[in-house]
Amino acid sequence: MGGLKILFKQTFIYGLATVLPRMLSFLLVPLYTTKGVLSSVSEYGKVSVIFSYFVLFNVVLAYGMETAFFRFFNKEDDKQSVTGTSAISLIVSSIAFFVLALIFQNQVASYIDIDVKYINLVIWILLLDALVIIPFAWLRATQKPMRYAVIKILNVVINLGLNLFFLLALKDLATSSTFFESLYKPNFEISYIFIANLIASAVTLVLMFPFYTKIKYVFDSALWKTMLRYALPVLIAGIAFSINETFDRILLKELLPPNIAETDIGMYSACYKIALFMTLFATAYRLGIEPFFFSHAKSENPQKNYAKILEFFVAFGSVILLTVVVFADILKLVIVRDEAYWEAMWVVPIILLANFCLGIYHNLSVWYKITDRTKFGAYISIIGAIVTLAINIFFIKEYSYKASAIATLCAYSIMMFLSYYFGKKYYPIPYNLKKIALYLILSIVFSVISFYQFRGNYIIGITMLIVFLGIIYFSEKNEIKQLLKR
Repeated sequence: MGGLKILFKQTFIYGLATVLPRMLSFLLVPLYTTKGVLSSVSEYGKVSVIFSYFVLFNVVLAYGMETAFFRFFNKEDDKQSVTGTSAISLIVSSIAFFVLALIFQNQVASYIDIDVKYINLVIWILLLDALVIIPFAWLRATQKPMRYAVIKILNVVINLGLNLFFLLALKDLATSSTFFESLYKPNFEISYIFIANLIASAVTLVLMFPFYTKIKYVFDSALWKTMLRYALPVLIAGIAFSINETFDRILLKELLPPNIAETDIGMYSACYKIALFMTLFATAYRLGIEPFFFSHAKSENPQKNYAKILEFFVAFGSVILLTVVVFADILKLVIVRDEAYWEAMWVVPIILLANFCLGIYHNLSVWYKITDRTKFGAYISIIGAIVTLAINIFFIKEYSYKASAIATLCAYSIMMFLSYYFGKKYYPIPYNLKKIALYLILSIVFSVISFYQFRGNYIIGITMLIVFLGIIYFSEKNEIKQLLKR
C-alpha cells in the first residue's frame, strides 16, 4: 500500500491543481451562457470553435516532448542534459511557429473562416503556453506539486477575474471613468475573452521564468533524436486525441448549414461542460498516475499496484457517472444558465460515459508507456480518430451534435478495449475484471434508467445511487478502511 499512498497523495495535490482551477473557470460557462453577456448562443459557438483549434495546436506545439521528458528524466543518469535538451527544443520550435504564424495569419484566418483579430491573439497565447510545458513537467518530475498547484490555480484565477471584469464590469465603469472608457469597446466580448487568457498566460510564464535561469543549456543532439523518436508516436496520439476531444465542433461548423451551425455548437459545447466532473476526475488521476507509472516501473511486482489503481478508478468514476446523471437537471440550472442551451442536454450521459472510458484507457495505457511501445498508443488513437471522423462525417448532417456525442463514446470505448487487448499480450496485469465489469455495467444501467426513463424522479435516482454506493462500500470496505487509516 506504500506505493498507493504516494499515488493518492500526489493525485490529491495535482487534483487541487487541476480541479480547483477548472472549477473556478467552470464559472465561465454560466457567465458566457447568461443572457446579455454574449449576444447569442452562436457567439458561444464561435468561441468554442476557436478553443477547439487551441487544443489541436497545443498538442502540435508540445509534439510529445512532455511525455518524452518524463520518460528520459527517470531513465537517464544525466538529468541536466535531459532538461536542457528538452527546454531548448521547445524554445526553438515555439519561436519558429510564432514567427511563421504571424507572417501567415491572414491566410490562416481566411482558410479556417475566423476573424484575423482572434487569430493574432491565439498565436500569442499558444507561444506563451508552449514555453511553460517543460517547466511544468520539471515541477512534476522533481515532485514539487505545491508550486505546480499554486501557479496553475493562479493562472485560472487571473483568467476568471479578467473575464468577469471585461464582460460584466467594464461597460459600467466606462460610463464614469475616462481610463475605463479607453479600454471599453462595444461588441468586443470575444476578443476580451482571449485577452484575459493572454494576460493569464503571460503572468504564468513570468512565474515559471526562474526555471530558465536555473537550468544548464546543454543540448545533446543524440539524446534529442532519441527523445523525438519516443515522442513522435505520442504526438500522433495527441493529435488523434484532439480530434476525438474537440474536432467535432469544427466538423459541425463545416458540415451543418451556416444558419444553424454555430447555434448547435453553442448548445452542444455548453451542455458538454456538465460532463466536466468526469473530465476533472480523470485528468487529476492521470496527472498523479503518469509519474507514478514511470517511477515504480522497476519496483517489485508493479503490476499488482497497477491493477488495484484501475479498480479504484472505476469505482470512483462509476459513482461520479451516476451522481452527475441523477442530478443533471439541477446542475444545468447552475452551469448552463440560459434555457436556450438546454436542448442539447441529451448528450450529457453519453459524454460522461465517453470520458469515463477515456479515463480507463489512460489507466490501461501504462503498458505501452513503460515498455517503450508508444507506437501502440499512436495506432490506437488513430483508430479512435478514424471512428470519430467517420461517424461525424456520415451522420452530422442528419443528427447534428447527437452524432458527435455518440462518435466520442464509440471512439473512446474502442480505444479502451484495444488497449486492454494489446496490454494483455505485451505486459499482462492481473486486473479484477469481474469487479471492474460489475461497477461499470451497473453504473451504466442505473444511469440509463435514471436519465432516459425516470428523468426528474429523484426518489428513484437517489435510491439507485444509494444502492450503488452500498455495493461499492461492501466490495471495497477493507481497502477503504486501510487507506483512511494511512
